[in-house]
Amino acid sequence: MKHERIDYRTGILSSPAEVGADEWNALVARDAHPTPFLRHEFLSALDTARCAVDETGWSPRFVTLTDPRTGRLAAAAPVYAKRHSYGEYVFDWAWADAYQRNGLDYYPKLLCAVPFTPVQGTRIVAADDDARRRLAATLVALAEQSDVSSLHVLFPTGAEARLFGELGMMLREGVQFHWLNDGYRDFDDFLGTLEQKKRKNIRAERRRVRDAGITFRRLTGDAIADADWRFFSRCYRQTYRDHYSSPYLNLEFFRTIGATMPENLLLVIAERDGRPIASALAVYQRGAAGGGTLYGRYWGAVEHVPCLHFETAYYQLLEFCIDAGLDTFEGGAQGEHKLARGFMPTVTHSAHWLAHPAFSDAVARFLERETDHIHAYVDELRDHNPFKAGAR
Repeated sequence: MKHERIDYRTGILSSPAEVGADEWNALVARDAHPTPFLRHEFLSALDTARCAVDETGWSPRFVTLTDPRTGRLAAAAPVYAKRHSYGEYVFDWAWADAYQRNGLDYYPKLLCAVPFTPVQGTRIVAADDDARRRLAATLVALAEQSDVSSLHVLFPTGAEARLFGELGMMLREGVQFHWLNDGYRDFDDFLGTLEQKKRKNIRAERRRVRDAGITFRRLTGDAIADADWRFFSRCYRQTYRDHYSSPYLNLEFFRTIGATMPENLLLVIAERDGRPIASALAVYQRGAAGGGTLYGRYWGAVEHVPCLHFETAYYQLLEFCIDAGLDTFEGGAQGEHKLARGFMPTVTHSAHWLAHPAFSDAVARFLERETDHIHAYVDELRDHNPFKAGAR
């Protein structure tokens, strides 16, 4: 039976506020593995807190397809016109530099991504596969018809990456480190699967923090008070100062997601003598049939304590995953140090289209070499995994 081809209406929105939260989130809920970062609340918080807006170099150009028969949203994607490449975690600075050295403009470019969030997941929320494919094709057509150098889709699922590849975009791979919950009863059960040296090192790190008199509070949902958000924001800013950089997010953003999506938030606060000295924020999504994923996001400290980073931002979160029955802990961008702590390398994806034919050919050749290097790197990491023989 032949299906009717729907003549969708295309929209380009300058703010997530131009589409209803219920409609957007209804599409998010259809995804097999939804992430909290595609929720309307998260994207709106970036907008209302002025974190991802025109003046910060992130000009929203959200692309939507609407079914004219019902007036309802059929597909949508968070798209931004960018004037720089900060906050993306898939690095194209060398491409931009090559453009500049040849007297060409690399910016503006189009970016389909969640700002400041290197988390793999659906980038096009859609009512069905046909609507998703149609919107993907619309994004490519929009780039071709716009005065931009390129289109980039960051951290899509593998299936979405293949879809963009079929539409002529170049595919790129990267590496993150993810921890998998093998049904552990508790943290010691997990440690028992590691090689003796790795197990001993983790126990020593935890003991140093405990012997320093540090205790921890794990707060979820409405238990996170405004004072906690103020302290966390202070820690977050300190991390950027320590790296001589400027923070992307602000207290208003954290307060907003705390009010609009508390069920997805975990805040860990480290204290000494009843005084907070460090904190870490994680976002999590429970699965409809159990399990779920925890995403490590941000950490910071106002005092230096040896090994406090590992305890606050990793071990406390691993214990939460085990206690809550979550399947996966995604540790964020980069970090080979995570391997020794039970995180295994996982390949991530991105898709790229460049308008200039010669630069597109050059980047395609570069990506072929880079992909070979990534595969060799992942194989080497897996050969040096921290688990005892037969444990994984």
